[in-house]
Parts: sequence; structure tokens; C-alpha cells
Amino acid sequence: MADTDTMASSGEALAEVLFYHLERQPLERVLPSLLARTLERGWKAVVQAGSQERLDALDQALWTYSDDSFLPHGQRKAGYAEEQPVFLTTGPETPNAAGVRFLVDGATAETFNGFVRIVYLFDGADPDALAIARSQWTAAKKAGCAVTYWQQTEEGRWERKA
Repeated sequence: MADTDTMASSGEALAEVLFYHLERQPLERVLPSLLARTLERGWKAVVQAGSQERLDALDQALWTYSDDSFLPHGQRKAGYAEEQPVFLTTGPETPNAAGVRFLVDGATAETFNGFVRIVYLFDGADPDALAIARSQWTAAKKAGCAVTYWQQTEEGRWERKA
């Protein structure tokens, strides 16, 4: 949950910002489970990727990540952007009034307002991704957000490290 005592200058609560350091599983395996948990809480999500190619790959992965399930989602080109439980984009828009914004593949937040959570998922083997994550960590802390850092254990569970 977001720290509702932390307020932006506009009076709007700042998001809780979570950083997931991907070392053991790829984004295509981790993101679906995080999105499923988001939807289970009754929240909508927006996933912002750094490129259209990555977005298209995620679009396909969300339909096929499980043999017995899929995550309802769409991009603007599919229509009904406002109705999507999970909206995929390369830009800052949030047409579905999502409470959670996921940033992947080098995407960065322009603001920390307007969301319950902002979640960064970054590849631990990519020096550029690490540098972006560090920069965003610093920006989120400077903005007054509550930030947490998560790393995956050998067993595949996520453990809070900071």
C-alpha cells in the first residue's frame, strides 16, 4: 500500500515505488505473476516498455504465459484502451485509470503521482538497466516516495533487500 502520509506538492499521494532486480527469471516469466496479483487486488495496471518491439513481445507473452490462463490486456491499436485491465504502452498515458504502473526495458516514470504503486523490473545482467534503475531510485527517494528493492531467492521467492 502507498504511504498516504507522503504527499506531492499538489496534495496528491505519491506512489510506493518497488524495484524488482531480475536475475533468475526473465521479464516474460515475472511480469505475468505480478500483473495477476495486481488484478486480484482489484487494481488496473499499465505496462510501459522502452520500445514497441518489447511491447509486442510482452503482448504475446501475456496471452500465452500459462496453458490454462491469460491476462486480459491490450494496446491502443487494439481499441478500448479505457476498458483494458492491463494497458500496454511505450508512453506516459494511462487511459484505463490504472493504480499501478509497471516500467520495463528502460522505461522511466515522468512523475510519481497518480498511482498506488510504480514497479520497475530491470535485468540485473544489463549495465544500462542497472544505471537507469539507480537513477530512478534516486529520483523516487528525492521526490519523497517510499521505495523498496526486491531480489529473487534461489527458490524463486521475492525477498525485500532494502
